[in-house]
Amino acid sequence: MFNKILGKFSQDIGIDLGTANTLVYVSNKGIVINEPSVVAINQKTGRVLAIGEEARRMVGKTPAHIVATRPLANGVISNFEITEQMLKYFIDKVHSGSSRFLPRPRVVVDIPSGVTEVERRAVIDAARAAGAREVYLIEEPMAAALGARLNVQEPAGTMVVDIGGGTTEIAVISLGGIVTSQSVRIAGDKLNEDIINFARDEFNLLLGERTAEDIKISIGSALPLEESLTAPMRGRDLITGLPKEIIVTDKHIREAISSSVDILARAIKATVEQTPPELLADIMEKGIVMSGGGSLLRRFDERVEKETQIPVHITEDALTAVVRGTGVVLEDLDGLWEVLVDMEENQTPPRL
Repeated sequence: MFNKILGKFSQDIGIDLGTANTLVYVSNKGIVINEPSVVAINQKTGRVLAIGEEARRMVGKTPAHIVATRPLANGVISNFEITEQMLKYFIDKVHSGSSRFLPRPRVVVDIPSGVTEVERRAVIDAARAAGAREVYLIEEPMAAALGARLNVQEPAGTMVVDIGGGTTEIAVISLGGIVTSQSVRIAGDKLNEDIINFARDEFNLLLGERTAEDIKISIGSALPLEESLTAPMRGRDLITGLPKEIIVTDKHIREAISSSVDILARAIKATVEQTPPELLADIMEKGIVMSGGGSLLRRFDERVEKETQIPVHITEDALTAVVRGTGVVLEDLDGLWEVLVDMEENQTPPRL
């Protein structure tokens, strides 16, 4: 009862704690923060210098003793202390200007479906230490489905593919639970890495991560395009050590990322093959729903459709589907209590 009274006065928060970007949803306000999951640290003093967009601008442009790092890798926490400080920064930013008497928020955080219990505990502990009063975990594909406003409670199959920065979450959902799923640690960051490796091997050119991502966004595709696209690729010549620029085409980038795209397409197909026939009939009728930044890769939806023989739809505003899903949970947090993961009470964690 006391928690319910506090909940009426606090600002409940939904967090999409992504490898590449962190988005924050505040109850009754919507998405208020969308910043990179990057933290800049002075290694001499151990002090955090910048977080989010300001830290991202420092990547590759800092002195040796200042390091801009990502505290999450493949969708899970790789540096607990830095993640805690990043979460505290975002939570404090939401509450800036609010009364100091405002109760600490209840926080819903999404996690990949394939994480271990230790990784779950790390997320809860980091959010708790950052200022959360209560912490709930929701699996990423379920959050994406809720954000796409799909009816996950009905006795019918719904298939969701969420391609983020560190992981790709593939799941079949029915009656409010995940029937079958795969969490593949290949996503947007791996495609960037593929482009960096391709530039080094084919052109003796060393690229930065931001440059590779910009090229992927501007001309990347999963299948051949009707009109060829080109983009400048700028980096350091590994032979001369001097700056170098070459013009690459969509064909070059498609070749660079083809291996990772193949793995993703096969993983989606494998999940379809593991789906019970009755649910598969529903999915064939409704189609596969894709979300996340990786789903925006040109013609990737057509590639998946060709591989699975099932229609594919990219959800509206794919980049924010997961955090909007946490917002749906916040709208009825007390009502969804029993289907949320509440590790703090030492319950057997159900899945949402």
